[in-house]
Amino acid sequence: MSQIPMEFILIFLGMVFLSVFLLSQGMVVPVFGEAGKVRKRIRERLHLLERASDLPNMQMVLREKYLKRLSPLEAALEQLPGMERLGQMVEQSGHAFRAYRVVLLGLLLAVVGGLLVWTLSQLWWAGLIAAAMLFWVPILKVSNDRARRFAEFEEGLPDALDAMVRALKAGHPFNETLRLVADEHKGVVAHEFGLTFADINYGNDVRRAMLGLLERMPSMTVMMLVTSILLHRETGGNLTEILERLSSLIRGRFRFQRKVKTLSAEGRMSAWVLVSVPFVLAVGLMLTTPAYIPMLLNEPLGHKLIMAAFTSMIMGIFWIRKIIRIQV
Repeated sequence: MSQIPMEFILIFLGMVFLSVFLLSQGMVVPVFGEAGKVRKRIRERLHLLERASDLPNMQMVLREKYLKRLSPLEAALEQLPGMERLGQMVEQSGHAFRAYRVVLLGLLLAVVGGLLVWTLSQLWWAGLIAAAMLFWVPILKVSNDRARRFAEFEEGLPDALDAMVRALKAGHPFNETLRLVADEHKGVVAHEFGLTFADINYGNDVRRAMLGLLERMPSMTVMMLVTSILLHRETGGNLTEILERLSSLIRGRFRFQRKVKTLSAEGRMSAWVLVSVPFVLAVGLMLTTPAYIPMLLNEPLGHKLIMAAFTSMIMGIFWIRKIIRIQV
């Protein structure tokens, strides 16, 4: 191990990090939640609905009120480019801290980690790469928490709809069914339905409150729920039957997504094995025959072979991802 330069160890760790990140973000087929492109289309549709009803954007109204409560320095930091989207991500993840604190934490990790790697390796570019990777750690944590919260909400939504159906059959008005769901359930569903009930109870109209729910939870299931309720209020009909069918549809959608995950399990496991084999083999060579690796590193041809192998690995990750999605 003493013959292996620190430069190679840092490059090796960077390759492992990038490969694992691409696999975890691209290869895992989610059971719940929506992809980023779907959420983007939902936000565009939401803005069209707000403009069609001559309503200001709910997110902008809330952000203006939020900025007025901050100090001048905090308000200036919150108005930097990208802070609005990051603040929405933090809010959707269920955290109470402010967006600029996520960026400051990322900068702190980047500076400390970058200086530490630079000190240990004496390579400025290695410290720069480490700083760039550490900066995104808090943002990735918030993104994962948001995805987990979306999944929890969608998983509990069918039971909430069933509770609304029972309340409507018992003679309760629609607004009261939201409060009953908030009182009887726990977790993200109870919190979001409680916010929607409070929004209506404090004088906002149902349309605006339901669009606010969709703003906080941009998913296809919530889009179906909000659209069904708004159409019912405009055209009439049996809301109980609509919610029953919607609950059944959501459960069927979840069963299909679980089936997709089961069918793609073999392909995803194969992807993990194929990508991990080169790294496991490299570690094995380091431990058993340390003289092999320096021979590869000391030759210019070896550098080209390493870069070609890693580039081929990245291409293989995306290719396997495409094969898996075609099969399922």
